[in-house]
Parts: sequence; C-alpha cells; structure tokens
Amino acid sequence: MAHLSGKCSTVLTQRSAVAAPRLSSRVFAPRSLIARAAVVDVNDTTFSDEVLKSSVPVLVDFWAPWCGPCRMIAPIVDELAVEYGDKLKCTKINTDESPQVASEYGIRSIPTVLIFKGGKKMDTIIGAVPKATIAQTIDKYM
Repeated sequence: MAHLSGKCSTVLTQRSAVAAPRLSSRVFAPRSLIARAAVVDVNDTTFSDEVLKSSVPVLVDFWAPWCGPCRMIAPIVDELAVEYGDKLKCTKINTDESPQVASEYGIRSIPTVLIFKGGKKMDTIIGAVPKATIAQTIDKYM
C-alpha cells in the first residue's frame, strides 16, 4: 500500500483506489448545549409572542438549512445569546418553514438579522458579518 499526502489520502490496493479522508488538525466542537438552549426557535405562529411582545430587545436570525452563510453565523448567534444573557432574547426563524414572517419583513436574502425593541424593528443586518458588527448593532438598543 502507498499513501499520498494532500487533503485526501489515497490508499492504493491491488484491486482499486480507495479515498480515505485525512483528519484535520483543527477540532470543531459541537455547539454548546447551553448556547442552543439560549436561542429560541420561532415560527409564523409564535413570532408575535416571542418577539413582538418581548420585554427585552430581540435578535431574530432569518436562516435556512441549505444556506452556507447562515451556518457560518449560527455559532455567533449562539455566543451572543450566552454573552447577553437575560438582557437580550436571541431567536431563529427558518424562512423555508415560516415564509409569512419573512415576507412581512421583506427578507429577500439570508442570513438576515433583525433587531426588535418594544415590538418594533429597529435595525437590519444582511449577510454573514463578524460578531463585532452584530454586537455593535445590539449595543445601540440596550
């Protein structure tokens, strides 16, 4: 058998070549259970109660499972939920499953993050942006 270096090692045998993935030196930890518990999943039915009637500012992450940039900012939203604690409610809404709310707020691209305070939309962030950008936007309404 021969091993070739690269992103994917190829193991050659007498009969066939079989690709064996090379393990990355980076370790990706699963999202914290605490962080996942801190972010509330909302939908067309629960949006009003969870977001518009909230006594604290609310971050709403509009996302879809097929959206790569949405998956990039998901851990950021999780971290912000833990960091802000009871001062901010962080929510996520799947635009494929809840198109009514997305349409009502004119969501045309995802990820889109909206900040609500007192039941009113205060700010919009479109695209996968750094954590600092989202935090600065949140801080304006705290």
